Amino acid sequence: MRALLAVVLALPLAACSGTDDDQVLTVLAASSLADTFADLAELFEDEHPGTDVRLVLGSSTMLAEQVVDGAPGDVLATADERSMRVAEDGSTLADGPYAFAGNALTLVTPPQNRAGIASLTDLDREGVDYVVCAEAAPCGALAVQLLDQQEVAQPPASQEVDARAVLARVEQGEADAGLVYRTDAVAAGDAVTEVPLPEGLTTNYLVAPLHGDDAERSDLAAEFVTLVRSNRARQVLQDAGFSGVVVE
Repeated sequence: MRALLAVVLALPLAACSGTDDDQVLTVLAASSLADTFADLAELFEDEHPGTDVRLVLGSSTMLAEQVVDGAPGDVLATADERSMRVAEDGSTLADGPYAFAGNALTLVTPPQNRAGIASLTDLDREGVDYVVCAEAAPCGALAVQLLDQQEVAQPPASQEVDARAVLARVEQGEADAGLVYRTDAVAAGDAVTEVPLPEGLTTNYLVAPLHGDDAERSDLAAEFVTLVRSNRARQVLQDAGFSGVVVE
């Protein structure tokens, strides 16, 4: 059964499954993992008949805070170490966490690139509207570092909840440029134009099973984490634009 996908900003109080007999595994993941985790979830379901993987996507920081506050979930995957540390400090992790991939920040424009943006310094030009993630999100924290390094003084036109929201603004022509993850640019394809950036600013992705009171679901959570760190996941992650893929 194909993975149930929920793109949310706040977790629902309870998960729902395809049928009453299916075991639902709830995976809370950074929005930048949407495509790759959907593929891995489908693979996991094929290997575990009667299991539905329910993906709940959002900002890493928000997801970690919600887990600490008691929101339901079996696996947590974040786009940075800081967010995972929030969950770890809240004693919510059953094991780990484990690093499994890296992601770099990149600059994207609409295909026409009417603003003529060729580098980060062009973001300082008068009349250029660019968007970034909110600073609390991993992609936002990276954006702040990058803009400071390049001495970009002009503030962004808006700060979005996550990288996918930034990408949407650019795709819809509502911004001249946006700072997103490399994986978002790959997923967008011809819908955006990527402007190469200096290498060096990356974030590490981590995954961990969460404490739970259902032994069967806890075992499934551990197996899903193993899949994420496996050779089978390596190609999926690399094809999506992730770097530094860690294999168990």
